[in-house]
This record gives sequence, C-alpha cells and structure tokens, in this order.
Amino acid sequence: QGHLVESGGGSVQAGGSLRLSCAASNFPFVTNCVAWFRKAPGKEREGVAAIRRLPGSTYYADSGQGRFTISQDGAKNTVSLQMSSLKPEDTDMYYCAARFECYSDSWSSENDYAYWGQGTQVTVSS
Repeated sequence: QGHLVESGGGSVQAGGSLRLSCAASNFPFVTNCVAWFRKAPGKEREGVAAIRRLPGSTYYADSGQGRFTISQDGAKNTVSLQMSSLKPEDTDMYYCAARFECYSDSWSSENDYAYWGQGTQVTVSS
C-alpha cells in the first residue's frame, strides 16, 4: 500500500519561509505525479503545485507562482515544497498527494489522486 508522509510545517511570521517535504514509499504502480494541496476549514482543497517526476515538469497555482517551488530528490524519493514570502492567507493544512500522471489542465483537481498524506499545518502570522 502506498504511503506518503509530510513534514516541515510550522508557524512563521509573514514574509518568512518554510520547506515542506513529502516522503513516498511502497507505491504498487508508477505514480509520476506528486502534488501539494492545501485546505482550510470550511474551504475546498486547493492545488498548490505539482511535479511530473519524469521529466521533472512543474505546475503552479497562481497563488504560489513566484513564491513556491516544488522539487524532487529521486534518490530519497521525496518531493519538497519551498515556500517563501509567506502571507497570512497561506495558513492552511498542506497535503501531499500522488497519482499516475499530471496533466496541465487537471493537476490541481483532487480527483484521481489515489494517495494522500495526513497533512502538515502551516500557520503564518501577520
């Protein structure tokens, strides 16, 4: 059974940075697409960024463009989300998710993501 574990969340002041990591293991089939989503209570889950592990293509939501960077460490089978210039509105629970493939017009939809982590909380204070 595939397993995703997030780490790196925490509390920072506005303008600060955090690096989230997603460690993946035991996937029964190729999962070439790994994404980060976030969700606040009462809101829908929002796709933040995604990466196609091969060839390394990346996708970003407008909310994180220029501030967030998604990357991977193939040797460690991890995907990271470097977040900078954080704003109070970035406060959310952040989730790592994986599915077979990313597509430019659908990566941010939570549908078809077969694997999800438990989430890590990010809190940005003003």
